[in-house]
Amino acid sequence: MNHLLTLRPDDTQPTPLYLQLARNLEAAIHAGQWKAEQALPSERNLSELLGISRVTARKALEVLFERGLIRRSQGSGTFITPRLEQPLSRLSGFSEMLRHKGFVPSSLWLERSISLPTHEELIRLGLSPNDKVARLKRLRKADDTVMAIEMSTLPATIIAKPETVGDSLYEYLERIGQPVVRALQHIQAINASDEFAALVGIAPGTAMLLMTRVGYQKDNIPIEVTDTYCRNNFYDFVAELRR
Repeated sequence: MNHLLTLRPDDTQPTPLYLQLARNLEAAIHAGQWKAEQALPSERNLSELLGISRVTARKALEVLFERGLIRRSQGSGTFITPRLEQPLSRLSGFSEMLRHKGFVPSSLWLERSISLPTHEELIRLGLSPNDKVARLKRLRKADDTVMAIEMSTLPATIIAKPETVGDSLYEYLERIGQPVVRALQHIQAINASDEFAALVGIAPGTAMLLMTRVGYQKDNIPIEVTDTYCRNNFYDFVAELRR
């Protein structure tokens, strides 16, 4: 518990104590002091350990709740919300990104099949109407928490047996000598359909982020179209801008 003492707000500072505590807790969460889904100390524990009022502790936790950093479970306590910061300037797969953030990635497969492409897929992948594509649809998880629904389409000449793809599509493509080296990605806000809401455990109509990625090989040939429907409360996208 000694490490928690560093969270104590300074009553000589003009900033309100609850905002100082909220800021200190947020920094500790980002530093990995607590893992996703781990319980935070209760209002009472924070109050007693840090020598502050329960009102101060409560207001600090409310700030974290409003920022989406914690969730509340009736009768169980307050828990860290899994949250990903994905840089927009770096190409990486979902599994690689999760491991880098300290999460354990996993997938629940919903579909792995071969079929004919749609008209849009014909255009995006530069295929002929008689070509076939591999379809991969799954739930992407971080430490067993569903983060997103991912649907990928690739030429069947690249992936002839979709059932052989493991948790990481990009690692699979690297292994077979067909890596994606460049991608164009578009992000838009959508409302969750009944199907998607049920899959990720949110209410129908809840806001989600749709990432559409077209991945290219080194010869500039497109080989991947992936639509990822992300839980809005679990994702941040970060871009560093320079002048």
